[in-house]
Amino acid sequence: MIETKPVVLNWNDVKVGDELPVHKRQITAALVSGGAISATRDYSDVHHDYHAARRAGADDIFMNILTTNGLIGKYITDWTGPAGELKSIQLRLAVPNYPGDILELTGKVSKKFEENDDHLVEIEYLGKNKQGNHAKGKVIISLPIRG
Repeated sequence: MIETKPVVLNWNDVKVGDELPVHKRQITAALVSGGAISATRDYSDVHHDYHAARRAGADDIFMNILTTNGLIGKYITDWTGPAGELKSIQLRLAVPNYPGDILELTGKVSKKFEENDDHLVEIEYLGKNKQGNHAKGKVIISLPIRG
């Protein structure tokens, strides 16, 4: 696991084009099955039963979309610090995340705007592993302003 420093990011300090730090996350069987069953109550057997996953055509158990969504949210809020408030996450899945994969997340600020008294930032992100793109999309997050 990679350590992250707590930060408090202000809207005033963010610029379109800013890149988020690269984050790499080891995908374990415990994360895949625990993320499905405990964190998101997704009891589909392909997320915790190797034989069921193989019968479904997968190489192994694989991460569910809700766990991927949670990892993306954590990636973004690790960057903003505790004052960042997720407003939306658009997510498009491609290749699966299997135990033993390393998910590499990257992101870039694509838009900065104000709406309904919120100070918002749009981030385009990409999560990939050794097979290719696992997840791609956009996040909108609200940040505090300085002053």
